[in-house]
Amino acid sequence: MQEIIIIAFYHFVELPDYEARKGPLLAFCKRHDLKGTILLAREGVNSTISGTRENINALIDHLRSDPKFASLEWKESTADYKPFERMKVRLKKEIVRMGLEEMDISHRGTYVPAKDWDAVISSPDVLTIDTRNIYETKIGKFIGAIDPRTRNFREFPAWVEKNLDPKKHKKVAMYCTGGIRCEKSTALLKNMGFEEVYHLQGGILKYLEETGNKSKKWQGDCFVFDDRTAVNEELAPSGAVRCKRCGGPMGTDDLKAAPLDTVICIPCLSEN
Repeated sequence: MQEIIIIAFYHFVELPDYEARKGPLLAFCKRHDLKGTILLAREGVNSTISGTRENINALIDHLRSDPKFASLEWKESTADYKPFERMKVRLKKEIVRMGLEEMDISHRGTYVPAKDWDAVISSPDVLTIDTRNIYETKIGKFIGAIDPRTRNFREFPAWVEKNLDPKKHKKVAMYCTGGIRCEKSTALLKNMGFEEVYHLQGGILKYLEETGNKSKKWQGDCFVFDDRTAVNEELAPSGAVRCKRCGGPMGTDDLKAAPLDTVICIPCLSEN
């Protein structure tokens, strides 16, 4: 079987015609046998797509031929099977839902390239925060990072309000899977008066892609939103699966701890 390429990308740009873009974009993807999901909103696009190298390149060329997406960037990984069964293009109010429609997202944090991230989070005066949700952080995160233990991204603003103070926390670094949540989380902090706010450019996926985790600052697996469930530091499927009851990821340690032939996580079993 031909190697499957998986790309993840997002791009914030004003799209007043986002509804009209749905049909032509879906048709293009289907013609090129691409599978995955594209979210379109007035604020931009967010997507994870899989296909052959030829067809993935065709999609990238097609998108970047539009001046609005000329600077589009993406993260890549591979698999030996198709992680998506269908192709979907969905219309949304937000491409990543935080629920704060009045926030100025253009006033966001400073990008930190993957090669410089270790130095930033190793500084003793930098507070590192994982902006992902608890089902993601449970199987992997950067050493020393604070886990807000949110159930969804809409809970993050309230967590910030309760736990962070711009007068006390002078330097804050944030990261997420692919970078998109940090566009909004760092903008949130900047709008709240935090001065030095940093953002891992391209997220965990770009960090692993470019650094190979040589410093071992990242520990565990990275949750992804497709049939792979999670990838390891080499961006290969880690062997994690989803709990059949709650849908959360079960890493290799979880699978060892679960009763024989049971794909149900320990917290769910303890509720019985």
